[in-house]
Amino acid sequence: MADNNNNSPPVSSKENPDHDSETNLIAKEDSSLATIARGFQDSISLGKTHKFWETQPVGQFKDIGDSSLPEGPIESPTPLSEVKQEPYNLPTQYEWTNCDMESEETCNKVYNLLKDNYVEDDENMFRFNYSQEFLRWALCPPGYYPSWHIGVRAKASQKLVAFITGVPARIRVRDAVVKMVEINFLCVHKKLRSKRLAPVMIKEVTRRVHLENIWQAAYTAGVVLPTPITTCQYWHRSLNPKKLIDVGFSRLGARMTMSRTIKLYKLPDSPSTPGFRKMELRDVPAVTRLLRNYLSQFVVAPDFDENDVEHWLLPTENVVDSYLVESPETHEITDFCSFYTLPSSILGNQNYLTLKAAYSYYNVSVKTPLLQLMNDALIVAKQKDFDVFNALDVMHNESFLKELKFGPGDGQLHCYLYNYRLQHALRPSELGLVLL
Repeated sequence: MADNNNNSPPVSSKENPDHDSETNLIAKEDSSLATIARGFQDSISLGKTHKFWETQPVGQFKDIGDSSLPEGPIESPTPLSEVKQEPYNLPTQYEWTNCDMESEETCNKVYNLLKDNYVEDDENMFRFNYSQEFLRWALCPPGYYPSWHIGVRAKASQKLVAFITGVPARIRVRDAVVKMVEINFLCVHKKLRSKRLAPVMIKEVTRRVHLENIWQAAYTAGVVLPTPITTCQYWHRSLNPKKLIDVGFSRLGARMTMSRTIKLYKLPDSPSTPGFRKMELRDVPAVTRLLRNYLSQFVVAPDFDENDVEHWLLPTENVVDSYLVESPETHEITDFCSFYTLPSSILGNQNYLTLKAAYSYYNVSVKTPLLQLMNDALIVAKQKDFDVFNALDVMHNESFLKELKFGPGDGQLHCYLYNYRLQHALRPSELGLVLL
């Protein structure tokens, strides 16, 4: 199956803050689907990686340009009676446990495992610090399967030592709406990395997904595997440049002073668009219509209904922020923007513990120019004390990045579909999907 973690923690020793640099691939892969390929051997060359992927139902490099291959599922589903019914075997001192994310105690255990052992950058300066609220939001969407939140614990101490999750999604590929899974939060305790737990965990979550008759996935990785449907890039917009420079996330540009840098990134005190306000529960139907209409132009995009919009986009403190434009004259909802909160722990810094990052999510511009809408998003993010605002060059994002002083990262994010073929690779602007 596949992993959708499209970020490793922000890190950069360069002028442009970037968290996808070449040197950072291993940190990213720790939680990405490349782990499947790498997990079977402790040190594996790219050639061997591809040998593994050649056995999987994914688009193959040798098939690029072969127009005789149809779009759609690559392999047919197995009869459910033939899917393995019992869990895979773990090493004897470990056991499977279902992690009930609605339980405060369990959520706290998962939070602590990830906080101390999840993805960090190559220089050990930053590590993702997903909040408990964020984990509940990310893992409990409408129709989620509790059995897909899988933990591994030590039998003797009952301590949680590893974790992997899947959540269901409906993703539209051209005209077909396909049930898929997004796999995320693959994490093994640092002291157990040699125990070969990751491959078994991936096989186990795949088995459980198949039991629900789901056979496709969407995922991302920082490396090229067979075969990306598109390749995107992260861009970063400094909101608190002094802090970003102080903690080593970015550095002062050539011929730039700190005061000039602060002035360069300064934003107005309040949004400029009339009718710009926070989204409320009563807005869900209007936002759903706006978003569905907007997403219909992209080749690959989520198929959101009102329940999905309520879950993924209704503002939740320290998790997701959504704003819209309500016409002062007609009271029609005309535009929408959103971003989610993903802080990183700053490791070994005397002055700062956390880097607060906003990630651009879904934005819909109809009446308000996208540039103006996103400038207002930056302003409210700054008001909420975010240090940096990150965005991918997907959908129409490219139209505002340079103008709003985002800097390009130098790494790339490759997007994949598992067991689903597209005849041609997409441009990032044809992708209407943002995976957490």
